[in-house]
Amino acid sequence: MTDGRNEAGVVIVTGAAGFVGSNLVAEIMRRDPASIIVAVDDCRSGSFANIVEACERAGVGPFIGDFLAMSTRDLDWGDLLEAIAPDAVYHLAAITDTTVSDERLMMGDNVEGFRDLVESCALAGTPLVYASSAATYGAPPEADSRRPLPESAAGSPSNVYGFSKLVMENLHAHVNEAIAAERGERPHIVGLRYFNVFGPGESRKGKMASMAYQLASQIRSGGRPRIFTDGSQARDQVHVADVVDCTLAGAAPGVKPGVYNCGSGVATTFNDVVDAVRAGLGVSEPDAPTDYFEMPAEIRAFYQSYTCADLSTVKAGLGWSPRRKPIDAIREYAAFLASREGR
Repeated sequence: MTDGRNEAGVVIVTGAAGFVGSNLVAEIMRRDPASIIVAVDDCRSGSFANIVEACERAGVGPFIGDFLAMSTRDLDWGDLLEAIAPDAVYHLAAITDTTVSDERLMMGDNVEGFRDLVESCALAGTPLVYASSAATYGAPPEADSRRPLPESAAGSPSNVYGFSKLVMENLHAHVNEAIAAERGERPHIVGLRYFNVFGPGESRKGKMASMAYQLASQIRSGGRPRIFTDGSQARDQVHVADVVDCTLAGAAPGVKPGVYNCGSGVATTFNDVVDAVRAGLGVSEPDAPTDYFEMPAEIRAFYQSYTCADLSTVKAGLGWSPRRKPIDAIREYAAFLASREGR
């Protein structure tokens, strides 16, 4: 185990073997090759291979950090923070399958895996950036009128995953109040509501892989791209590199603690996603026509047919804006998938 006596900076990344986490690890290595990364992941859904491949894509050489194969619920965060004195903790570990209906499992993993962590970071003065989700919004009036979602619109999640993230934000708020009352200032804790993330490194996500990945896989296997009738549904699609950039911005000195949207700020229709994927693969519409089908009844009740991040608050609080336009990024990603055989 590394310890706080190291001169190099130490950071902890939970969920490090997952899609976003592995990309985050590689980007930290690229920006600060001397940093010591302590990766935490119980490997139930993540894989070491994600870290290996992310490092290869980033050209940073092999992963040289530490790895704790543990659930965040099983760690004594107070002892760990004291032992290694990290510069920051990035908490991405969670059950992210929005179709999971086992409420006890979801709440136990996501909420109880966060409770000790957020309290310990606040008490130790360790900057913490954690992944929340656009699932906290459910379907507010702004979505019905197809307007960008401000942070204040959250609070009516349509599934237990979104509810677990909402409760995490509540814990964050409670800790803020307690520390501010005691010390006169809020701790450096930033929550980021990730919207629909896509990009390299998601090949092991299975049914939870992005729409762009799923459509590209369908076309590349000789099938037709399948989307819900009539393709007018629209989601905020954001490239993983932008999400990683936003996540790192959350730990920078001088930022304003709080909960922020992390998206592209653009609602891209499913029809436009299909067109971008076909273009990236170099496939014409006649060769891969869209196959429309009705939304299954079992997901209709909690499905978000429209999401779009209002980015005004994150621009002001973190000084962050996405660099990639969704359509261009999806087209480039589809071409990447074709060239890298789906990774």
